[in-house]
Amino acid sequence: MIQQVKAAYHRSSDTMLQDVAGVLALVVTLVVGLHLPSLI
Repeated sequence: MIQQVKAAYHRSSDTMLQDVAGVLALVVTLVVGLHLPSLI
């Protein structure tokens, strides 16, 4: 199992930064969406 995770990480290491940026964008969108009703 650990070897499979390591292999997948090495295969996708080129796009890891883009994936992290995408996850952060989704989290920011979620937080803003949840707080938006209290701002209006």
